Amino acid sequence: MRAASTSCKNPRMSYTALARKWRPKNFAEMSGQEHVLRALGNALDAGRVHHAFLFTGTRGVGKTTVARIFAKCLNCERGVSAKPCGVCAACTDIDAGRFEDLIEVDAASRTKVDDTRELLDNVQYLPGRGRYKIYLIDEVHMLSAHSFNALLKTLEEPPPHIKFLLATTDPQKLPVTVLSRCLQFNLKRLPVSTIGARLSYILEQEGIAAEPAALRLVATAADGSLRDALSLLDQLLAFGGEREVREADARAMLGTVDRQQVVQLVRLLAGQDVPALLEYAHSLDQWSPDYLALLDALTSLLARIALFQAVGKPYDDEDDVPAETMAELAAAIAAEDLQLYYDIGVLGRRDLSLVTDQRAAFALSLVRMLAFRPGGLPPAGGTVTGAGARASAPRAMSAPVAREMVPTAPTAAAGPSASALPLVAANWKAIVEQLKLTALAGQLAANCALLGRQGTQVKLLLDARGLSTRNRITEEKLAAALSRYLGEPVKLDIEVGAAEAATATPVREREREVSERLAQARATLESDPNIQALRAEMGATIFPDSVRATSNEEN
Repeated sequence: MRAASTSCKNPRMSYTALARKWRPKNFAEMSGQEHVLRALGNALDAGRVHHAFLFTGTRGVGKTTVARIFAKCLNCERGVSAKPCGVCAACTDIDAGRFEDLIEVDAASRTKVDDTRELLDNVQYLPGRGRYKIYLIDEVHMLSAHSFNALLKTLEEPPPHIKFLLATTDPQKLPVTVLSRCLQFNLKRLPVSTIGARLSYILEQEGIAAEPAALRLVATAADGSLRDALSLLDQLLAFGGEREVREADARAMLGTVDRQQVVQLVRLLAGQDVPALLEYAHSLDQWSPDYLALLDALTSLLARIALFQAVGKPYDDEDDVPAETMAELAAAIAAEDLQLYYDIGVLGRRDLSLVTDQRAAFALSLVRMLAFRPGGLPPAGGTVTGAGARASAPRAMSAPVAREMVPTAPTAAAGPSASALPLVAANWKAIVEQLKLTALAGQLAANCALLGRQGTQVKLLLDARGLSTRNRITEEKLAAALSRYLGEPVKLDIEVGAAEAATATPVREREREVSERLAQARATLESDPNIQALRAEMGATIFPDSVRATSNEEN
């Protein structure tokens, strides 16, 4: 018996969870929620305290904590203020959960109207110790309709010594009559940076080393809930033996993969190499990932790349992917393909939650991203572009027929067409028009300037503005079109140049022509006698943006 008694006194057997140990004792210790704390602090300091408060928000953002601190502010023996002393009998008893004038109720377990009436029978009596008798009703939306009716009368005309603090994760279920009698404060989900900073502070106080990447993983997995983050941190400390919080342990516990592996998935999507993509996705199985979380990470990265394309810089200053990598990925994938990949990833998330084999469902989502893009999937063992890619979908056909549908570059024997111009820089714009390329391949050609030709190699300079048009498929389409035009196979060597170094591109030439026509049109209007008369007699004004130059074809 003595041995058993001794073991109970072992400090390791009386461990307090981090979420309880580090629960804030005053508003200054709260993380985030400044909009709520400021309003409550001003009301307390000014002595304008309403009789009913409703705190709403998702789990673990601090609703009950704010309510308990607020109760301390009201009943502190040193007076009502936004800064309770924390050492008087009232403050310490509220922290310990034994203050008799703070009645905490879990509405989920007391939904009957008789429970509510029994609770409110003592409303008329003055508080025994404190300044106010405070009813803290958690998950108040769980009360029945009759219970709300019983509560409503007290909310309408409460005694001066009564305060109601209501908390809920689902305010839509509360009757409007109850909502209209409360001051409502919505506690927001906490950002990853705020949660990470709090975790770092707690571990520093606990004397435990931590890798910042590990804390970011935990903060991200908490989904805005600081309490969930602290619970995950407790679990991670147990997983790693409380020696150090490491990124590898966090990934193993959460079932996440390294961000570089997600980046590699996007690179393979950009390359549109289906076998390599599926092989790499299969290799991730050794990490036993949570495929739902992996798809979330992939779609999140795709969204951030699309935003990078839109603004030319990282959308989030705290992005864990370097800006150089984001720029590389943004240049490698066309904007419309990114939107398609993202939409398919979001839809795939629904499918993953419905199937038992999530690994196969994840792989199929990757295949769908490439299968539904223009051009579709290339056939196994080769690459097909354009109409041939669409024709390569699985169907009952013999091998010879399938081969006939694959476009091939013309041989040298075919020779150039009669209207073919010499391949020199001066003819490049006219040649691009004769190639009749459409979509991104046409834009790629129009954003290039011809540098020259050496044997079968054609050297082009791509304007940096047209980087988003360049990928393996568009390069192959342009090479095939040039091969047909010249009557012999050619290969492309594309360099990327600064804007001033690529002024000979068809796009730049068209812009100059439009600018010149527009300037000429404005000058013609300015010199028109009728316009000058209108200006002199009526004060007429020409809006420059309303002037549009028309081409000869339009006339």
